[in-house]
Amino acid sequence: MKAFVFPGQGAQFVGMGKNLYDENPLAKELFEKANEVLGFRITDIMFEGTAEDLKQTKVTQPAIFLHSVILAKTLGKDFNPDMVAGHSLGEFSALTAAGALSFEDGLKLVAKRAMAMQKACELRPSTMAAVLALPDEKVEEICSTVAGTVVCANYNCPGQLVISGEETAVDEACKQLLAAGAKRALKLPVGGAFHSPCMEPARAELAEAIATTDIQTPICPVYQNVDAKPHTDPVEIKENLVAQLTAPVRWTQTVKNMIADGATEFIELGPGKVLQGLVAKIDRNVSVSGLQ
Repeated sequence: MKAFVFPGQGAQFVGMGKNLYDENPLAKELFEKANEVLGFRITDIMFEGTAEDLKQTKVTQPAIFLHSVILAKTLGKDFNPDMVAGHSLGEFSALTAAGALSFEDGLKLVAKRAMAMQKACELRPSTMAAVLALPDEKVEEICSTVAGTVVCANYNCPGQLVISGEETAVDEACKQLLAAGAKRALKLPVGGAFHSPCMEPARAELAEAIATTDIQTPICPVYQNVDAKPHTDPVEIKENLVAQLTAPVRWTQTVKNMIADGATEFIELGPGKVLQGLVAKIDRNVSVSGLQ
């Protein structure tokens, strides 16, 4: 069975999607429609901007979404998933590619999410850190004892977890994690504490937008970040999308569940190869490839 997966923030690169724009009339039409919807030429930043321009949350998230979704749409009949999933922002790409969200609605929600997250980041100094080579349970235990807000945010693959929270709490957790034997506890160059309680203001803002957005039954099950389980019911999908902003991304569990449900082939659609690497680390017996 075939699983298509969609990357999240951090996978962007200058020049992303340019080949699609230049070579495929449908892609060009969709990119131009996106420029119109967003009210600025995001394609100029994607194709010829600086890495710094592209790194702004309000640009990065729509850019990755567009690259992934337009790629899926240009595949036509070759986009034939038995199941889909996306990492964080990628969940919106997965839902749009699988027909639960229209192209325009998906893009508007992603743009809204990006702006809301940016605002939440500015409200309090917060950050994230990657932790390598410690069991998940040990990381959870240390985070729970640190004063202030720090939580496990991304379960990426066994031995690779990202923590998220207030800067002072993350710094203290990193110290304790290294003392407990982590190979690395390294702060990430991100704007704030995604997938933590620090994103509560953004969650409230996004909840309003999601409530008024039409979500259809997707063409296949969408494994959502919040519980790593397959969903096709629009009501459940909406609830999980809202919860996603302050809850962890359970990627390890998602991939394991997809494999348990029959996935033998994983195809990453969008910039970079991050998810291909994570899937391979979670289970070496599945086929992994990507298109960008």
